[in-house]
Amino acid sequence: MSHEHSAFRPVPRTGVIYVTNEAQKRGFSATDPEWCNLGQGQPETGELPGAPPRVRHVEIGVDDQEYAPVAGIWELREAVASLYNSLYRRGMPSQYSAENVCVSGGGRASLTRAAASLGHVNLGHFLPDYTAYEELLDIFKAFTAIPILLDGARGYAFGADELRREILGRGFGAILMSNPCNPTGKLVQGEELARWVSTARELDCALLLDEFYSHYVYSGPPGRLPVESAARYVEDVDADPVVIFDGFTKNWRYPGWRLTWTLAPKDVVEALASAGSFLDGGGSRPLQRTAVPLLAEEHVVAETTAIQNAFRAKRDYLMSHLQRLGVRVDRAPDGTFYVWGSLEQLPPPLNDGMAFFRAGLEEKVIVVPGEFFDVNPGKRRAGRASRFKGYVRFSFGPSMATMERAVERIGRMVKP
Repeated sequence: MSHEHSAFRPVPRTGVIYVTNEAQKRGFSATDPEWCNLGQGQPETGELPGAPPRVRHVEIGVDDQEYAPVAGIWELREAVASLYNSLYRRGMPSQYSAENVCVSGGGRASLTRAAASLGHVNLGHFLPDYTAYEELLDIFKAFTAIPILLDGARGYAFGADELRREILGRGFGAILMSNPCNPTGKLVQGEELARWVSTARELDCALLLDEFYSHYVYSGPPGRLPVESAARYVEDVDADPVVIFDGFTKNWRYPGWRLTWTLAPKDVVEALASAGSFLDGGGSRPLQRTAVPLLAEEHVVAETTAIQNAFRAKRDYLMSHLQRLGVRVDRAPDGTFYVWGSLEQLPPPLNDGMAFFRAGLEEKVIVVPGEFFDVNPGKRRAGRASRFKGYVRFSFGPSMATMERAVERIGRMVKP
């Protein structure tokens, strides 16, 4: 018998947690090969052709039994700064240092520290975007979250001129976005990203950029590793209002390590560490120590190249087969490991994301309904149907063999 306790409010689950829980009610287990989890928000974590060997053992020194500093161990902070300088800032006078890095125990911890450090500002966020932003943007009351709706018919485009208008028109002090975007795969890159950073600098609007998929980029200038970061376009690392979130979760394929970082001006890093001192206390010291050599540039280049070869093939396979089955894709994903599919051409009830998800469970296929990405802090738009009811996010994070089984089963669903 369940009880309701008046001191506690109902706390919603993020999209991935919701669909996983629903699948578990039907017998889903992550170790059961019968299930095809296209709802997962993590990449396959095993060996990939051409990738460095996976870490299989963690040595723990006696001193590393102690708490880590809230901002992370110094050696890891230095290694993160050095990697960004090497990948994005060669020859530039302003370079990142360890003092520009704040280490956290997971991406949500990084974002929560940042949200807790924001002042009384208007914060812009995009629709659709990462489902976990919803509670994050509601729980801290200092800032006001204001949505910006992107148009699928335009491929979710949003240029620097539009950014300028929104900042000036709505008085934004900060903008939060995932880049590449989870779920659409849209990437702001190159000259356009340079203009975003320039606009933020000129108008003193903080860019909070979730770059967790920045090594899953399927285009780029020839001869350059196809990775992208706003760090490439920052002029002064301590003056430009650019805050970057990344970590081992996606780009190193170690989600279980819960090891992430924030790259920001030094005064922002100090604020984030202060927030971390009361929010989470810091991450795992042994894993931080183990992570240091994995940030060497040659390791990152090999891992990223292997990721892109494997995941580009899965992207192309999944997207082409979904389109053949009647799922419309507004734009091919520039990055991430997701296909954001419109179901409007499918027969009812499969043209509804939640109904498609329920039907998928019967075939042991998990997807995430699009309405979870209609980020709605505080449910201020209550009573309206989600703009993304007719969408589903399909993950090509799992193996190619899983993709093939999933496509066959989805085919049975939509063309019985």
